[in-house]
Amino acid sequence: MQRVPFRAQPRGRLLRFLHRTPATIGALVMIVFVTVAAGADRLAPYHYDAQLLSDRLKPPAWTPGGSWAHPLGSDQLGRDILSRILYGARVSLAVGLLSVTVGCAAGTTLGLVAGYAGGAIDAVVSRAADAQLSFPYLLLAVALMALGGRGLFNLILVLSLGSWVVYARTVRAAVMSLKTAEFIEAARAVGAPTWRIMIRHILPNTMAPLTVISSFQFAQMLLSEASLSFLGLGVQPPAPSWGEMLGSGRSYLTSAWWLATLPGLSIALVVLGANLVGDGLRDVFDPRVVAD
Repeated sequence: MQRVPFRAQPRGRLLRFLHRTPATIGALVMIVFVTVAAGADRLAPYHYDAQLLSDRLKPPAWTPGGSWAHPLGSDQLGRDILSRILYGARVSLAVGLLSVTVGCAAGTTLGLVAGYAGGAIDAVVSRAADAQLSFPYLLLAVALMALGGRGLFNLILVLSLGSWVVYARTVRAAVMSLKTAEFIEAARAVGAPTWRIMIRHILPNTMAPLTVISSFQFAQMLLSEASLSFLGLGVQPPAPSWGEMLGSGRSYLTSAWWLATLPGLSIALVVLGANLVGDGLRDVFDPRVVAD
């Protein structure tokens, strides 16, 4: 990859993003899944909990014994797998997006205040981050879900708890390097209040790394949600999520492979798409990299 001075880069960030084929593919994958999640009510042939025991464990339509009445097969209760994957996309993507949003807001706020104020506030935030990182996150999440109870709200809070640290540390490092810059000193000299300096002058300069981090954290939140739902601590039946479908289908791996394989493939595709988008955004916001 060629590296050139910043002034020689293409002007449009969108064009620079689209010049990267993997990033474009990742964006298309994400657009497809977001679209089907938003339109699950109209696209799904059945309700996600519609049961018909006479159709239980029907294989996908392209395999022997399959039927186009259930294109991706049916589960042990006769529920349509395609419908559950479409509705599950809505749940899984919403949980991932909300978790990233809450974690980003909390971590950015703490990092901004800690980096600018320094002293005792910085020490408290830094030690809290160190304390959390000293525990295995999945074990901590299982313990918190067991104590707080199962439910969508608690799930989002637990997932957010796992992501605020990376935002806080990134913003803190950026603020500590920016708060002594000349334009910040000029803002102080003209009497700008602290809150205005942080929000108007410092925070916009942290948006590039936060955007890149959020794309990778979204993929991580999807995997964490799937792991908790797989263990029975995430989204509760009958509401579908890909992790819950994966967990309920693990007992049928030898007799009905589609129950676990298809939701697992959906998770893999979305995580891959989010990571490809993150790679593209990282290159777009890197002033040393020019589109190939």
